Amino acid sequence: MTQGAPHIVLAGGGTAGHVNPLLAVAGAIRELEPAAQVTVIGTAVGLEKDLVPQAGYELDTIEKVPFPRRPNAYLLQFPAKWKRETAKVRTILESRHADVVAGFGGYASAPVYATAHKMDIPIAIHEQNARAGMANKLGARWADFIGTVYDETGLKPRKGAALERVGLPLRPAIAALSQRLEVDREGVRKESAAELGIDPNRPVVVVTGGSLGAQSLNRAIASSAADLLAHAQIIHLTGRGKSDEVRSMVSKSVKADVLTGIGPDSAGQGDYHVAEYLERIDLAFACADLVICRAGAGSVSELAALGLPAIYVPLPIGNGEQRFNAEPVVNAGGGLLVADKDLTPAWVHDHVPGMLADHEMLAEFGRKAWEYGIRDAARIMARRVLQLAQ
Repeated sequence: MTQGAPHIVLAGGGTAGHVNPLLAVAGAIRELEPAAQVTVIGTAVGLEKDLVPQAGYELDTIEKVPFPRRPNAYLLQFPAKWKRETAKVRTILESRHADVVAGFGGYASAPVYATAHKMDIPIAIHEQNARAGMANKLGARWADFIGTVYDETGLKPRKGAALERVGLPLRPAIAALSQRLEVDREGVRKESAAELGIDPNRPVVVVTGGSLGAQSLNRAIASSAADLLAHAQIIHLTGRGKSDEVRSMVSKSVKADVLTGIGPDSAGQGDYHVAEYLERIDLAFACADLVICRAGAGSVSELAALGLPAIYVPLPIGNGEQRFNAEPVVNAGGGLLVADKDLTPAWVHDHVPGMLADHEMLAEFGRKAWEYGIRDAARIMARRVLQLAQ
C-alpha cells in the first residue's frame, strides 16, 4: 500500500447503471481495506447527488462536459468547458491526495481520466456495457486496469495494462440474494412469496420494462393474460403511469377478479399482480421461474448472477446496444432474445406457455444463466483497484 491509508477516488454517475456499480465497488473497497478513504467525483444533476451521500461517501461535483457529436454551437463552447472542468478535477484530486482513480463511465469520468493521466495517478476503468461508451474509450488509452462485464467491448488496453472480465458489481440486495439462492433456493422462494402475498407453489413470471416501463412489453403480455394464467402467476411491473392501461387490457381477456396488487394486504386474491414499481424487486426475482424484460446491462448481469431464465426484448433504439448485452448469456443457453417488433400477443401465445409447461427447459436455462453469471464482481474490481495503490 501507499504510506498510510490509500485514498481512492471513484468517478462516474448520471444513471443507476453507473452509480450502482460504483457504490458496490466502494463498499467492497471498505470491506477489503477498512482504512482506505473513498470519495466520489460526479455531477450535481445525476442520481449520484442523492445516492452517494446516502451511502455515506463524500461527493465532489463537476459540470457535465459531454463530447460534441456533431458540428453545432456547443462544439465552440466545448474547449473552454473542458479546460474549466479538468482544472476543477485537478484541484479535487490534489486536495484528496488521490492514490488511484477508478472510473465507471458517464459524463464525470472523462475529465477525471484525462486529469489523472496528466498527474500520473493510476487509473482503473469499469465498463458495464457490451459496447463501451465514449468516456471509457478515452480512459482506456491511459488505464492501468480495465474491468469489463463482457468479453468484447471494443476497449483496447494500452501496452502493459490488464483487461479482465470481472462482471457487474451487484447491488447489495441482489448480491445478498445470489448468496442465499446458492444455499437454499426453495427456502428463499417460500419466504419471498410470503412477503409478496403470492403462492410459492405456482410458477411465477416477472415482467418488467424498468422504472419507465415498456409499452410494447406491457401490451403483449397484458393481451396474453389468459394464455399465461393457465400456467403461472404474473408479477407485472408496468412502469410509472402505465398500470391503468395494463389493467384494462387484462380485464378484456380474463375476469377482473384475477387482478390484484402486490403484497399480503393487496385487495383481491387473483394471480395477475400489477404494480408500477416494486422497491424490493429482489423478492420478485427470488420467486421467478421466468423473467420477461428489456436487456439493459444491469438487468442482464443481475438475472444471470441469480440464475434466472429470461426472455430479453432489447430496446429498439440507437445502434442496438441492448441486443449486444443479452447475446452472450443467450448464446450460453441462459435465455431467449426476441426483437421488440416480434414480441406480439401471437408470439407470446406460441412460445411462452410452452416454456412454462416445460420445467426441464426452464431449469436448464437457469443453470446456464448461473454458469455464465458472476457474483463477486465488486470484490474482484475492488482488489484490482487496491492493487494499483500498492
